[in-house]
Amino acid sequence: MTTSSSERGVSLGMPELPAPAYPDDVRARLETDAREVIARYPDSRSALLPLLHLVQSEEGHVTRTGMRFCADMLGLTTAEVTAVATFYTMYRRRPSGDYQVGVCTNTLCAVMGGDAIFEELQEHLGVGNGETTDDGKVTLEHIECNAACDFAPVVMVNWEFFDNQTPESAKRMVDDLRAGRPVAPTRGAPLCTFKETARILAGFPDERDGAVEATGSAGPASLVGLKLAKGEAPARVVHPRGETPRDTPPHEPSPTEHLSSHDAPQDTSASDPSHPAGPVAEEGE
Repeated sequence: MTTSSSERGVSLGMPELPAPAYPDDVRARLETDAREVIARYPDSRSALLPLLHLVQSEEGHVTRTGMRFCADMLGLTTAEVTAVATFYTMYRRRPSGDYQVGVCTNTLCAVMGGDAIFEELQEHLGVGNGETTDDGKVTLEHIECNAACDFAPVVMVNWEFFDNQTPESAKRMVDDLRAGRPVAPTRGAPLCTFKETARILAGFPDERDGAVEATGSAGPASLVGLKLAKGEAPARVVHPRGETPRDTPPHEPSPTEHLSSHDAPQDTSASDPSHPAGPVAEEGE
């Protein structure tokens, strides 16, 4: 009697076996939801992104079983589905926490304190980037931009905004999440779990009381910038630090000008005789 290489514990580098299927009841429920999503698109292939959110809402991350399901529903290969699932960082490839805590460490948030927040949260939670706390509550990660620079430094939890954070406020927030205490975003809809968020991103309505009404819009800082751009607010020239403003009347831009502090008159070699252009000494001196 011979034994196979797998029985002897020897790996020959063979590809993985096909992913297991969902249990029949789960498959039936997901198929109903998937058909509803697919019907929204003239080309079924376009439904791949929301379907990946759908299977993520089932298990908390995109498993091989979930990718096989998407491929079956859309008539794609698992390789095609895997290529998409591994491209977008919004799809998790391994088990993660109920709350995805993302700290922006892009330029503005970083210099305003984002780097310090991320470092202190790693120490406070005892996890590294992309890792999950032992209780399965919080997954910590640094992200490149939350598109909320007006409120730097910004932390997001399951894609909801927590603006103008500090290391202390961020640590209180994750402690509350782990303890099951209510946590309210700075703006936007009430917080829900990552699985619930994934189902909403799949295109299904948020049925929680007051969730839709609470979504809101941009914050005050963003709206001020919009008013400046539309000419609905006076432009303000910001002088360099330490410079005493000159006693000159404010710049009154025309309606066609782009209203920005960068549009204010600047001292150049042509307009400032005390700073001429060119070398300050003759060549060879």
